[in-house]
Amino acid sequence: MNGSAASVPGPDGDEERVLAVLRRTTLEIVPEVDPTQFTPDRTLSDLGCNSIDRADIVTLAMEELGIVVPVHEFHQGLDIGTLAAVMRKRL
Repeated sequence: MNGSAASVPGPDGDEERVLAVLRRTTLEIVPEVDPTQFTPDRTLSDLGCNSIDRADIVTLAMEELGIVVPVHEFHQGLDIGTLAAVMRKRL
């Protein structure tokens, strides 16, 4: 077991969990989003989510993850990977 996943199991698992929750909530709030376009390097805006959609996605994701992230930690234009990292720090 010399793979990188074995050396850092916690953060990798948490990252995957947060990304899965963000993906699921995004597709729930904005079902017309193409799931293949949901990648860490894209923003929710890139996917066609408006400001209300983005707020709903983040709120639902935080509720599902059982976390609270202060609003000032979310900056407009955060890519999905960075958004997930911000949330993962609160797990």
